Amino acid sequence: MLAGDYSGNRILKAAELVRQGFATQALIDGPGEAYGLHESDLAIPFAVRHGYPESYFVPFPNDARSTDAEADAVLAELRRRKLYRIDIVTSDFHTRRAEKIFRSKARDIEIHMVAARDRDFTPDGWWKTRDGKKVFATEWTKTVASWLGL
Repeated sequence: MLAGDYSGNRILKAAELVRQGFATQALIDGPGEAYGLHESDLAIPFAVRHGYPESYFVPFPNDARSTDAEADAVLAELRRRKLYRIDIVTSDFHTRRAEKIFRSKARDIEIHMVAARDRDFTPDGWWKTRDGKKVFATEWTKTVASWLGL
Protein backbone atom coordinates (compact mmCIF):
# COMPACT_ATOMS: atom_id res chain seq x y z
CA MET A 1 0.00 0.00 0.00
CA LEU A 2 1.42 3.36 -0.99
CA ALA A 3 1.54 6.14 1.56
CA GLY A 4 -0.26 9.46 1.22
CA ASP A 5 -3.83 8.71 2.27
CA TYR A 6 -4.82 10.34 5.51
CA SER A 7 -8.43 9.14 5.51
CA GLY A 8 -7.57 5.43 5.82
CA ASN A 9 -9.19 4.23 2.60
CA ARG A 10 -5.96 2.79 1.19
CA ILE A 11 -5.16 0.67 4.22
CA LEU A 12 -8.72 -0.56 4.51
CA LYS A 13 -8.63 -1.57 0.83
CA ALA A 14 -5.31 -3.38 1.39
CA ALA A 15 -6.74 -5.13 4.45
CA GLU A 16 -9.76 -6.25 2.47
CA LEU A 17 -7.50 -7.73 -0.23
CA VAL A 18 -5.71 -9.77 2.45
CA ARG A 19 -9.04 -10.83 3.97
CA GLN A 20 -10.25 -11.95 0.53
CA GLY A 21 -7.09 -14.02 -0.01
CA PHE A 22 -5.45 -11.93 -2.74
CA ALA A 23 -2.35 -11.62 -0.54
CA THR A 24 -1.06 -13.15 2.67
CA GLN A 25 -0.01 -9.76 4.05
CA ALA A 26 0.13 -6.12 3.01
CA LEU A 27 3.38 -4.15 3.04
CA ILE A 28 2.39 -0.76 4.46
CA ASP A 29 4.59 2.01 3.14
CA GLY A 30 5.18 4.70 5.70
CA PRO A 31 7.26 7.80 5.26
CA GLY A 32 7.91 9.67 8.49
CA GLU A 33 6.35 13.11 8.48
CA ALA A 34 3.77 13.41 11.24
CA TYR A 35 5.23 14.42 14.61
CA GLY A 36 8.11 11.99 14.23
CA LEU A 37 5.85 9.06 13.34
CA HIS A 38 5.86 7.09 10.13
CA GLU A 39 2.59 6.86 8.27
CA SER A 40 2.65 3.07 8.74
CA ASP A 41 2.73 3.68 12.52
CA LEU A 42 -0.62 5.44 12.19
CA ALA A 43 -2.25 3.42 9.41
CA ILE A 44 -1.89 -0.06 10.92
CA PRO A 45 -3.55 0.79 14.27
CA PHE A 46 -6.31 2.52 12.28
CA ALA A 47 -7.02 -0.70 10.37
CA VAL A 48 -6.89 -2.74 13.59
CA ARG A 49 -9.50 -0.40 15.12
CA HIS A 50 -11.63 -1.19 12.05
CA GLY A 51 -11.55 -4.91 12.80
CA TYR A 52 -8.56 -6.20 10.85
CA PRO A 53 -5.87 -8.26 12.62
CA GLU A 54 -2.44 -6.67 12.99
CA SER A 55 -0.97 -9.83 11.44
CA TYR A 56 -2.34 -8.70 8.05
CA PHE A 57 0.23 -5.90 7.89
CA VAL A 58 3.97 -5.50 7.53
CA PRO A 59 5.11 -1.97 8.41
CA PHE A 60 7.65 -0.48 6.03
CA PRO A 61 8.87 2.80 7.53
CA ASN A 62 11.06 4.83 5.18
CA ASP A 63 11.94 8.40 4.32
CA ALA A 64 10.57 8.65 0.74
CA ARG A 65 9.04 12.03 -0.05
CA SER A 66 7.78 11.39 -3.59
CA THR A 67 6.17 8.57 -5.53
CA ASP A 68 9.44 8.14 -7.42
CA ALA A 69 11.47 7.74 -4.21
CA GLU A 70 8.71 5.60 -2.75
CA ALA A 71 8.93 3.27 -5.78
CA ASP A 72 12.70 2.91 -5.30
CA ALA A 73 12.31 2.02 -1.63
CA VAL A 74 9.31 -0.29 -2.04
CA LEU A 75 10.74 -2.13 -5.04
CA ALA A 76 14.06 -2.72 -3.26
CA GLU A 77 12.15 -4.19 -0.33
CA LEU A 78 10.01 -6.38 -2.59
CA ARG A 79 13.10 -7.71 -4.36
CA ARG A 80 14.77 -8.34 -1.01
CA ARG A 81 11.72 -10.40 -0.04
CA LYS A 82 11.78 -12.12 -3.47
CA LEU A 83 8.27 -10.92 -4.37
CA TYR A 84 7.70 -10.59 -8.10
CA ARG A 85 3.91 -10.42 -8.40
CA ILE A 86 2.23 -7.60 -6.51
CA ASP A 87 -0.92 -5.56 -6.10
CA ILE A 88 -0.26 -1.89 -5.43
CA VAL A 89 -3.03 -0.11 -3.54
CA THR A 90 -3.27 3.64 -3.97
CA SER A 91 -5.98 6.27 -4.34
CA ASP A 92 -8.05 6.15 -7.52
CA PHE A 93 -6.71 9.49 -8.78
CA HIS A 94 -3.11 8.32 -8.29
CA THR A 95 -3.16 4.94 -10.04
CA ARG A 96 -2.08 6.08 -13.51
CA ARG A 97 0.98 8.07 -12.45
CA ALA A 98 2.02 5.54 -9.80
CA GLU A 99 1.66 2.65 -12.24
CA LYS A 100 3.83 4.40 -14.82
CA ILE A 101 6.55 5.09 -12.26
CA PHE A 102 6.53 1.58 -10.79
CA ARG A 103 6.44 -0.16 -14.20
CA SER A 104 9.36 1.92 -15.49
CA LYS A 105 11.46 0.77 -12.52
CA ALA A 106 10.26 -2.84 -12.26
CA ARG A 107 10.14 -4.69 -15.53
CA ASP A 108 10.94 -7.85 -13.52
CA ILE A 109 7.82 -7.55 -11.32
CA GLU A 110 4.22 -8.24 -12.34
CA ILE A 111 2.27 -5.23 -11.12
CA HIS A 112 -1.48 -4.89 -10.63
CA MET A 113 -2.87 -1.54 -9.56
CA VAL A 114 -5.76 -1.45 -7.10
CA ALA A 115 -7.70 1.78 -6.70
CA ALA A 116 -8.98 2.84 -3.30
CA ARG A 117 -11.72 5.46 -3.08
CA ASP A 118 -10.50 8.85 -2.03
CA ARG A 119 -12.38 10.96 0.50
CA ASP A 120 -11.98 14.18 -1.47
CA PHE A 121 -11.88 13.04 -5.10
CA THR A 122 -14.59 11.40 -7.17
CA PRO A 123 -14.09 10.94 -10.92
CA ASP A 124 -17.65 12.08 -11.65
CA GLY A 125 -17.72 15.18 -9.45
CA TRP A 126 -14.26 16.32 -8.30
CA TRP A 127 -14.95 19.81 -9.68
CA LYS A 128 -17.89 20.30 -7.30
CA THR A 129 -15.81 20.68 -4.14
CA ARG A 130 -12.81 22.76 -3.21
CA ASP A 131 -10.93 19.70 -1.93
CA GLY A 132 -11.72 17.74 -5.10
CA LYS A 133 -10.33 20.58 -7.22
CA LYS A 134 -7.18 20.68 -5.07
CA VAL A 135 -6.61 16.93 -5.45
CA PHE A 136 -7.08 17.19 -9.22
CA ALA A 137 -4.75 20.18 -9.57
CA THR A 138 -2.07 18.65 -7.37
CA GLU A 139 -2.11 15.29 -9.16
CA TRP A 140 -2.00 16.90 -12.60
CA THR A 141 0.84 19.17 -11.53
CA LYS A 142 2.79 16.10 -10.40
CA THR A 143 1.90 14.25 -13.61
CA VAL A 144 3.19 17.08 -15.80
CA ALA A 145 6.31 17.38 -13.65
CA SER A 146 6.87 13.66 -14.09
CA TRP A 147 6.52 13.99 -17.88
CA LEU A 148 9.13 16.75 -17.79
CA GLY A 149 11.49 14.67 -15.68
CA LEU A 150 11.26 16.99 -12.68
